[in-house]
Amino acid sequence: MSAMLDRPAAERRGRTPDLVRPLCRRGVVSDRADMRIVFVALAALAVFVADQATKAVVQATMTLGESIPILPVFSLTYVRNPGAAFGILGGMPASVRLPLLVVVTALAIGVLFQLARETPATHRGTLLAVGGVLGGAAGNLVCRVRYGEVIDFLHLHWGTWYWPMFNVADSAITIGVIVIAIRSLRGDRPEPSPL
Repeated sequence: MSAMLDRPAAERRGRTPDLVRPLCRRGVVSDRADMRIVFVALAALAVFVADQATKAVVQATMTLGESIPILPVFSLTYVRNPGAAFGILGGMPASVRLPLLVVVTALAIGVLFQLARETPATHRGTLLAVGGVLGGAAGNLVCRVRYGEVIDFLHLHWGTWYWPMFNVADSAITIGVIVIAIRSLRGDRPEPSPL
C-alpha cells in the first residue's frame, strides 16, 4: 500500500490495471483470443439461424421447382443442389460426394477458427467475415447431412441469362471470402473505433 502512495497522483490516475484494461477498450472485441472466438461464433450463429430459417420457410411454403417472381431480375425458386457451390461435383456419386464435401467443410471450419485466433481484435471486419463464412459453411453442412443436398432459392436472372441459384449461406460465404481476401491483400489495417 505504501508503494502506491509513494507514486505521484498523476501517474496513479493515468494507469489502468492490467486485469481491467480489456474491459475498458472502446472496440467491440477485446484482445483476448477467447473473446474473438465468441465474437466470431455469434456472427456465425446469426448467419446460421438466418440460413436455416429461410430454408425452412421455403421448404414449408413452396413446392420443389416452384418459382415466385419478385423483381424483373430476381425470383424465389426452390431447387435442391446435390453438389458444392453452383452445382460443382453434382454429377459425382452421392457415396463419394457427400463424405468429400463433409470432410472439406470440416477442414475449412478448422482453418477459419485458427484464422479467428490469429486475427487481432481490432480487425473486426475480418472477424465478422470469418463468422459469416463459418455460419454459411455450417448451414450448408446441415443440409448436406440431413438431405444429401442443399436447398437453394435465390435466383438472379436477366433476359436469357441465369445466375446459378444460391441461398443465405452461399451469400455469407461469398461475401466473407471476398472481405477476407481484400483485407489480407491490403494488410488488414486496424479499423478506427466507432466511438
